Amino acid sequence: MIVIKTAAEIELMKEACRISAGALKAGGEAVVPGATTEDVDAAVRDYIRSEGAKATFLGYGGFPKSACVSVNEEVIHGIPSRKRRLKEGDIVSIDVGAFKNGFTGDNAATYAVGQIDGRAQKLLDVTREALRLGIAAAKPGNRVGDIGHAVQAYAEENGCSVVRDFVGHGVGRELHEEPEVPNYGRAGHGARLVPGMTIAIEPMLCLGGYEVEVLDNDWTVVTRDGSLSAHFEHSVLITKDGPLVLTVI
Repeated sequence: MIVIKTAAEIELMKEACRISAGALKAGGEAVVPGATTEDVDAAVRDYIRSEGAKATFLGYGGFPKSACVSVNEEVIHGIPSRKRRLKEGDIVSIDVGAFKNGFTGDNAATYAVGQIDGRAQKLLDVTREALRLGIAAAKPGNRVGDIGHAVQAYAEENGCSVVRDFVGHGVGRELHEEPEVPNYGRAGHGARLVPGMTIAIEPMLCLGGYEVEVLDNDWTVVTRDGSLSAHFEHSVLITKDGPLVLTVI
């Protein structure tokens, strides 16, 4: 069932989303050559605690850390570690949620570690723009398929593939709510978008094929061909006037 939020609920959710965005920014600032993925997680964790919130991902389904920190060919759900040290030229995807006042925010971004090569930079640029186009398609009266179509069309026009096995989703009192929001699909199909819906739009694009697999830790998703992957995400409110990004600071 798709949950339509009231005006009062939206105000509560905005606070959780603001904290989520601040935590993502803090994590991104920790992405420097020589840092560990544990350092990134600590920055996220400390920011969320400083705002009197809880890290949504910590303990979710047994996930052991406050943020997902995924490097290079890791698509999502990378587990932060003191042993994983970032080096110049890496790209790092950080996925963060904060829970407060009964609601959660959810957002992600991919960061460059120092200087990266042109293909990696193009992947980041295309994925970021695909998110913008997906959000632009999230208008009342449109359908979920319009979002996925906008993301997929732009990604494939620019030589990137779209991960199929993991998708966006509704977000609110729960991290994952209805509807699913794929990053691919046919325009005019799927659930209709109406004011009061809150969804997480999150393109996951790859330089190679879109096939992925899960590592033996049962969490980390990697590209099957070892190609680079990037991930950008915002929590978005559907309003009568169009989409409103909630995960901003």
